[in-house]
Amino acid sequence: MSGERVHRTTHSVEVAAPAGVVYGMISNAVQWPLFFPPNVHVERLEFDGRDERLRMWAVANGQVRSWLSRRVQDPEARRIDFRQQHPQAPVESMNGSWTVQERPGGTSLLTLLHDFTVIDDRPEDVSWTERAVDTNSTAELAQLKRLAERWTRLDELVLSFEDAVRVKGPAELVYDFLYRVGDWPELVPHVARLDLTEDAPGVQVMAMDTRTADGATHTTESVRICFPHAGRIVYKQTRTPALMEAHTGEWSVLPDESGVTVISQHNVVLREEAVERVLGEGADLAQARRYVREALGRNSTATLNLAKRHAESAIRVL
Repeated sequence: MSGERVHRTTHSVEVAAPAGVVYGMISNAVQWPLFFPPNVHVERLEFDGRDERLRMWAVANGQVRSWLSRRVQDPEARRIDFRQQHPQAPVESMNGSWTVQERPGGTSLLTLLHDFTVIDDRPEDVSWTERAVDTNSTAELAQLKRLAERWTRLDELVLSFEDAVRVKGPAELVYDFLYRVGDWPELVPHVARLDLTEDAPGVQVMAMDTRTADGATHTTESVRICFPHAGRIVYKQTRTPALMEAHTGEWSVLPDESGVTVISQHNVVLREEAVERVLGEGADLAQARRYVREALGRNSTATLNLAKRHAESAIRVL
């Protein structure tokens, strides 16, 4: 580390949930995009039960940032230490820890510490980094508190499912259709409008108007991370419809000897307080689960079938 000044921040929150529940939510970083607003995607590259290496994507001050992170988990002490490897400028180094302390009455105190340095310690870069750390840490702790305090009903609030279609055509054409999301308003009937920016290759930021079955439209905003060599596109909705507190997903193109399986996978946290407002008085979480499953499944299956038709009928002119 250079001689730049080390900046330190501390964020903490009291959580009306057992310490083991809180620790479990911070230990499983792969779930963070569903639980933490700033996080877009996490890939676990290595894990031996204690030491792990992660590739992380998150939104910081409106920008999509990515880094490698080393973490050391200590479940007995309920502590996780982390260190960013090769952080993006202006950050020179970023280290920290999560700790969960058990409190009387079955409650917990969750504390998040950051130590960081900034290249050349320029005041504007220090301010940018402090703002990103403060904004993201505050959002992460607030949402973790909100979810952990409903831990006994979390299985009712979280919904995961997938739809799949078989394609007798080239995997490259299937992936091409899914990747060219900017063309979807002309290709996908339920997409009314889509604004796309891709400042970094494979990192797509988009706003989309989707037509619902009753003819209405709703607007969502998403970040998509594209892995063309793996045939995968993962995404996080950063602005969700009323019934969804969080929504992440993945498009996967899986070739085999006889063709291609293309899969659309969804993970959702339902917004409980919106259920009756959206679905009517007396509606419950079971109805909300069915409604979201049908609505998302209908649109994603329609998109899968359009990708299938594109791959099976397209003629490539070389």
